[in-house]
This record gives sequence, C-alpha cells and structure tokens, in this order.
Amino acid sequence: MNIPRVMIAAPASGSGKTLITCGILQALVNRKLNVASFKCGPDYIDPMFHSRVIGTRSRNIDTFFTDSKMTKYLFARTAKDSDISVTEGVMGFYDGLGGKEIKGSSCDISCKLDMPVILIVNCKGATVSAIPIVKGFKEFHGERIRGVILNNMSKKIYDDIKDMIEEEVDVEVLGYVPNVKELVLESRHLGLVLPDEIVSLKEKLNSLADVLEMTLDIDGIMRMAKKAPSMAYEEPDIKTIAEKVKIGVAKDDAFCFIYKDNIELLERIGADIVYFSPTNDKKLPKGINGIILPGGYPELHAEALSSNTGMLEDIRNKITNGLPCLAECGGFMYLHEEMEDTEGNIKKMAGVIKGRSFNSKKLSRFGYISLKAKNSSILGNGEIKGHEFHYWDSTDPGNDCVAKKPSSGAEYECMHCVGNLAAGYPHLYYYSNPDVPYNFMKQCSEFEDSKKG
Repeated sequence: MNIPRVMIAAPASGSGKTLITCGILQALVNRKLNVASFKCGPDYIDPMFHSRVIGTRSRNIDTFFTDSKMTKYLFARTAKDSDISVTEGVMGFYDGLGGKEIKGSSCDISCKLDMPVILIVNCKGATVSAIPIVKGFKEFHGERIRGVILNNMSKKIYDDIKDMIEEEVDVEVLGYVPNVKELVLESRHLGLVLPDEIVSLKEKLNSLADVLEMTLDIDGIMRMAKKAPSMAYEEPDIKTIAEKVKIGVAKDDAFCFIYKDNIELLERIGADIVYFSPTNDKKLPKGINGIILPGGYPELHAEALSSNTGMLEDIRNKITNGLPCLAECGGFMYLHEEMEDTEGNIKKMAGVIKGRSFNSKKLSRFGYISLKAKNSSILGNGEIKGHEFHYWDSTDPGNDCVAKKPSSGAEYECMHCVGNLAAGYPHLYYYSNPDVPYNFMKQCSEFEDSKKG
C-alpha cells in the first residue's frame, strides 16, 4: 500500500522541530489536504495539540510499546487514507531507551516504518558548521535522512549554505526558517489548551504557515513523502466479548491524557464508550459496566473536583459496590481521600484510596516501564507496557504490581490491583498487550446488572 509519509527529526531537543512540525502541518491543512500526524514516544500533549488546534488525526507511535508488526498496523491504520502523514521525532534522532540505545528512538521508528527523514538543524550562531552536523548524522545510521531544514537562518546566507551542504552530503535542503520569535509556541500551549485559547493559537499557526510557505519547499516535502516505499501490514487478532458493554471514560480539562488507540481498542473488544466529566457532571452515566479515569491535570482543578460532591460520592459508592475501575496517574490521584493542589491546599477527593496524593517537588517517576500484577487481577496475569511522568506522589502508592525499567532492569512495586480496581501512577498502552484490556472488559461484562446506577 502506498502511504506518503515523512518524519521531522533533529539532532537534539530544542532544535525547533515541534514549532516547525506544527507549522508544516498547518500549511498542509491550509492546502486542503487530508493530513495525519504522529508523535514518536509516549507523549500525550503534542497529539492533543495537533488534533484540537490544527485539526489533524493524530496518534502516538512507539517502538517500545509495540513490536514491528503492531507498529506498522497502528501507523498504517491511521495514515492509509491520508494525502500525507507527518511524524514528529522525539529528543535527538538517535536517542532511545534510557538515553543508552537507538532502540525506541526516532531513528528506530523511521527504520521500522521505512520513512524518509527531514533533519532540522538549528543554525543559531552557526553557518558552515551546519555541514558537519548534517554529514555526521547522515553517516551514523542515517540512511533514511533524505532532507534538511535550516532553522534560525537568514535568507542572506541560506543559498550559499544550501549549495555547500548538497555538494558535501547526499541530502536535499528543503528550505530555511528565519527567526520567528513572535510565533514561538510557549510550553503551556502544548499542555493545557483551553477553548478560549484555540482561536488565538490558530491565528499564530496560520501566520507561521504563511512564513513557511515562503521559506520552505512544501512541494518538495510532499514529493519526498510520496517516494516512501510501499508498506505492507497485517491486522492483529483481537479477542472480543460476546455483547457490548457501556464503559464510562472521564474526559475534560482535568482528565485529558487519553491515547486514542486505547479507546479504539476498547471499542474493538466490545466497549460502548460514554464520556463524562468528573468536574461538571453530578453523577456517573447511567447503566455503565465500568469506568476509566485517565491522567491529566486534576491538581489544577482540585477545587472544582472537590466541590462536586455528587460525583465524588457516586464514584466512591459504585466502586465500593463492585463497579470495575481502571485509574491512571491523575485518575489515581482523584481516587484518594485527599489531594494537594498546586498551591499546597488540601482538597477532599473520592476516598476510594486511603491517604493523600501530594506534590513531591521533584520528578518522582519518569520513563518507560513493563508492568505485571503479582497475583491474578482485573488486568489478568500478563505483562503490559507503559510509562510514568509525575511530580505528585502518594502516601499509599500500592504494591500489587511490579514495574520494571527496560534500560536498567530496576524493579519497584506500585499500584492497587485487587478485586474490581486497578489504580496507580503508570499510564498503560493497551496495544502492547491487548489481553490486558480484554480482561478488564471481561470483568466489566460480568458486573451485575442489579448494581448498575
């Protein structure tokens, strides 16, 4: 199958790849093209930004979470009907697991998906010095690096540097990006995007797209994407439950870290997804068989969550009476008796988990993990992959599962995983082991009708 595709990567974080990727995506959308976008790695925020603000279909792609076969399927399923798909790399092009391996890196993903790569080189304070950077990256396992964009470069010197690079290295220089500091996206823009911010952000991105239409060879990027080799993929076998069951998924500004692929897998297994807002709704949706509380920013909305006593009581009562629940990170924090907000105030929460979630003032856990329950649980006995990134900790983080770091092999206990509840800080990626969400869904299907609200 022909799937036009290209990756935007860089030698290091801070090179401008996020800004330039967003600008290219906006330029393509403005051309009325059908565009899909992907983010290498586990990050929720860039895909959320792409879908909410730019309007592309956006997904994560991660070779730690999934093997080559599944990675190809997940990519092709989203990209196959697009005029072009653009993938944003993560960190430096070769930076993979634990900062020690190429595995899991942008390079690894480009190889597994046979994807042409455009390297963003930050030329602030440099001109000719950009040449050995490009040459070095091309010669070090960089056979898929086909193009270069020179960031923070003036038109005055661009033409000369372009010719010098193309004479020295077998790449196509596809343009430059001038200093556009007034169009730079602040870090908060890539985090919590509120509805009233979207209009101004779209104006900024449209202005950036106009600049890139003048300074980049967008047609050249399209041609490069269309030269990507044909891709074959196989659809995985997924176990399903006999009848559909209704699953309530928390989704609002407090709970917004949701992998779309996770939701689609649940639907494939047999879920009828119903979204609800723990911030605004007074009770859970009627007739649900289970709930999922994803991560997000509950600490920013602690007062609103705490004051919504109707929802807190309903969740506490339903889980106590056996409603299956899967809670991750922010959702886990919400289930505590108390939660500390960003100002240090203590707020009452659902009370399912004893104790308090609190600001540790440091990055408590960070990085990929493989997770397995010690005993038979709502998640089954299999291993599933995920990641952690949180500054908040818990007086009772749980000890029913063992998390293992892939790079170091270090292990630690975490999560409450007993009976109808699986709750803890790890974010899970369901396609890394579809049997895990199947086991959750199976228990949801067995939840007694008489106990539904």
